[in-house]
Amino acid sequence: MLSESSPWLEAAFDELGVAECPGAEHTYRILEYHAVTTLGDWGRSRDETPWCSSFVNWCVHFDAEPSRSALARSWLHWGKACEPTLGCVCVLKRRKKGPDKRTGSRGGYHVGFYLGPSKKGVILLSGNASDRVGIDWYAKHRWDVMAYRTAR
Repeated sequence: MLSESSPWLEAAFDELGVAECPGAEHTYRILEYHAVTTLGDWGRSRDETPWCSSFVNWCVHFDAEPSRSALARSWLHWGKACEPTLGCVCVLKRRKKGPDKRTGSRGGYHVGFYLGPSKKGVILLSGNASDRVGIDWYAKHRWDVMAYRTAR
């Protein structure tokens, strides 16, 4: 197990590479992520619906009660606050206003699993970053860390 405090991290790593289908087709696995949330039928049937929170919900639900919300900011008060530790839930807010092309967020929030610091920010394993599950770094000058959370 990668981390006793966040056993959902193994599930997240197993999903690396899952990506949206371009056009009218939809990736079934992303629809499974949405099914763990309270999205309505319309949102659950589309892989273009912003899905970073749906991905975190799906990974966490194997071991803990997730937020059940498709909104990334719903994780701000989930579980309990913690220091940045491998696999904890990390909520970011983009400094620039307006929609974000990279994450699909209209509200400026993004959520994923913390993998560690980088010289210029944080490294997350998350869904819907460039339309796929991947590992990316988020620069301090573009993103503020709003919360580190864990279920325990």
